[in-house]
Amino acid sequence: MAEVYLTPEGRKELDDKLSYLKNIRRTEIAELISEARGQGDLSENAEYDAAKELQAKNEYEIAELEAMLKNAIVIGSEVSAKNTVAVGSTVTLRHKEMKREFEYQIVGAAEADPFKGRISNNSPVGAALIGHKVGETVEVNTPGGIVHFSIKAVKD
Repeated sequence: MAEVYLTPEGRKELDDKLSYLKNIRRTEIAELISEARGQGDLSENAEYDAAKELQAKNEYEIAELEAMLKNAIVIGSEVSAKNTVAVGSTVTLRHKEMKREFEYQIVGAAEADPFKGRISNNSPVGAALIGHKVGETVEVNTPGGIVHFSIKAVKD
């Protein structure tokens, strides 16, 4: 698995989720399996099959989270030079064609949520902004065509 960039908050969320899946959800699923076993013949027991499927999904998610956390790089203000866009930066942009301003935080793919203003460093806009400074204009090749952004501010 490749490196995963996380904010400190994102790391904590994933740690908390992993803890929940391992310590609470595993126990809940084990109880479901035990109850289903008590119903008799396992070969025709839909509840048992459903509980085993839940168990498999839970274990898969645990393995994914553990791999992600193993390869996590927690980002902080030390990542970038002043006024330079890096993973973890909050960037104010002016869309040249639309004449509108946007504010995005550049995060790793695991934390990206465009509806909350958090874009991935691997997205077309995020990747194009990395390493650029306040005052520069960046050309971004998006699925909708080429877009120009002027970087107005960078906060770490």
